Amino acid sequence: MRMILVAVTAISLMGSVASAQAGCITGAIVGGIAGHFAHHGAAGAAAGCAAGHYVSKSRSRTMYRRTY
Repeated sequence: MRMILVAVTAISLMGSVASAQAGCITGAIVGGIAGHFAHHGAAGAAAGCAAGHYVSKSRSRTMYRRTY
C-alpha cells in the first residue's frame, strides 16, 4: 500500500513542476528504486537526481537549438 501511495504521489508531482525539476524528480525516483535494491537508496536517489537534471537540461538545450 505504501509503495502504491509513493508511486501515485510521484506521478502526480511530475506534471506540476518545471522541466529541470521534473528531470530531478524522475531521476531520483528511478535512482532511489535502483539504490534500494543495492541497499543504498539515498545515494541512488541523489545520483539519479543529478543525472536526471543533466539529461533534462541537455534536452531543453537541444529543443531550443532546433526551434531557433
